[in-house]
Amino acid sequence: MFELMVEDSFDAAHALRGYEGPCENLHGHTWKVQAFLRGRKLSRIGLLEDFKVIKKELRIVLEEFDHKLLNDLEPFAKKNPTSENLSEIIFKKLKNKFKAVFKITVWESTTTYASFY
Repeated sequence: MFELMVEDSFDAAHALRGYEGPCENLHGHTWKVQAFLRGRKLSRIGLLEDFKVIKKELRIVLEEFDHKLLNDLEPFAKKNPTSENLSEIIFKKLKNKFKAVFKITVWESTTTYASFY
């Protein structure tokens, strides 16, 4: 089994609805996003996927969130803009491009993250 990981980041703000504490207030993060792909078969030149192509597609997905207030975006009209929900949304968008995507990890800080499989 082969596993690839690409990483990118974006800056955005959010406020957690219904949260009792400081995170209910508007605040921002530099979100780090890691996309993991797995597979058994390599291309004829020995690649599972081209890192350059994965990075490009991940960047396209993240541009939707970059320098935005997540609460104002359609995916968060009904869902709270948590790291958990963000990881699921990014997973589904990237999975449409690469069948080999098996996990997205969203880092909200250097010590906290959420993953969606």
